[in-house]
Amino acid sequence: MQYRTLGNSGLRVSVLGLGTYTFGGRTDRETSIRIIHTALDNGVNFLDTANIYASGLSEEIIGEAIAGVRHEVILATKAGGRKGKGAMEAGLSRLHLQRELDESLHRLRTDYIDLYQVHTFDPSTPLEETLLTLDGFVRSGKVRYIGASNYRAWELMKALCLCERLKLVRYVSVQSSYSLIDRTVEQALAPLCVDQGIGLIPYYPLAQGILTGKYISVDTVPPGSRLERDPLFANRLTPDRLELSRELTKIAGDIGTTPGALAIAWLLQRPAVSTVIAGASQPEQVVMNLRALDVTVDSTSLSKLDQISAPFIYGRPYATFRLK
Repeated sequence: MQYRTLGNSGLRVSVLGLGTYTFGGRTDRETSIRIIHTALDNGVNFLDTANIYASGLSEEIIGEAIAGVRHEVILATKAGGRKGKGAMEAGLSRLHLQRELDESLHRLRTDYIDLYQVHTFDPSTPLEETLLTLDGFVRSGKVRYIGASNYRAWELMKALCLCERLKLVRYVSVQSSYSLIDRTVEQALAPLCVDQGIGLIPYYPLAQGILTGKYISVDTVPPGSRLERDPLFANRLTPDRLELSRELTKIAGDIGTTPGALAIAWLLQRPAVSTVIAGASQPEQVVMNLRALDVTVDSTSLSKLDQISAPFIYGRPYATFRLK
């Protein structure tokens, strides 16, 4: 396994992280625990979850799975998403964040979070209130580092400037959708991360399976696929994305690897990227994703990948998450 520092922080994270969105939902508890153990056994130390994943079950499962090895794990969770129908059940207010941090600590069976992330920007709460609250978490010892998720470039820069002016702990990382079919972060967010020493954490690196090569058309439904479970997923299978997937599969075949591994390997070469979050619904998928670490992308193949994905720098983002 390879490790990198998370931005300018002192955290050293595995270049491949484990996303746990499906744990406690589509992926049952027993399978989820086996996935976590497979990841840890292969050197993955970065686990990413959120308080809203499976209504908290994802955090509970992780807490059970890492009992006894907590010190070996870089544990990341998020808050800010909606937990209930009440007026204070979402957002980045002091009240909501304090309550959610304590509940996450309880579910995760730990007394500290390595990376505590705000799930998205909250326009209804003064940014100073959010940052002061997060600073207090770090000073209390309940949180080691803080990060942002789904921030636009101007939102992140505003937060960094406020932290400097108010002498607060600053964000060390930002999560964003980033893949060969979603390069919109390269317009402003990625260059900002390079300039400010912020670790970029891509999620949806395989675009929910589109970049694995298993989708040929919207009319062909692979058994057990997301498209089989959710017919509305067909809306994501646009002609330009499917064409890129076909081109990716061809290039991967030419260099003797899988399209999924090549897609992750390409991401690992992008500036500012510290770790790539890859989900898994079976332990075998963790092993498949780890193949990306053995992929050597020659200059010709890299040039082809850059070329076929260039239209997606200014294309429609594949995924965004904002408070509603």
